[in-house]
Amino acid sequence: MKKIINRASAPTPKFFKVLRNVGLAMAAFGGTILAAPIALPVIVTTIGGYVAVAGGVLSAVSQLTTTDDSP
Repeated sequence: MKKIINRASAPTPKFFKVLRNVGLAMAAFGGTILAAPIALPVIVTTIGGYVAVAGGVLSAVSQLTTTDDSP
């Protein structure tokens, strides 16, 4: 558990910072579709759910990527 916390607080490469931000935007977009106050077609809400999950996973994986080269 401590190793994960250390990885999350370690420096993140620039490329993965960009990916993290894209993932956060995807998660926000998917969440907005899911929380829409109007009735949307089932396919749109299904895609919104997948986009939200993919964005969350992309953000989490990108945050845990570090520049540390030690074995």
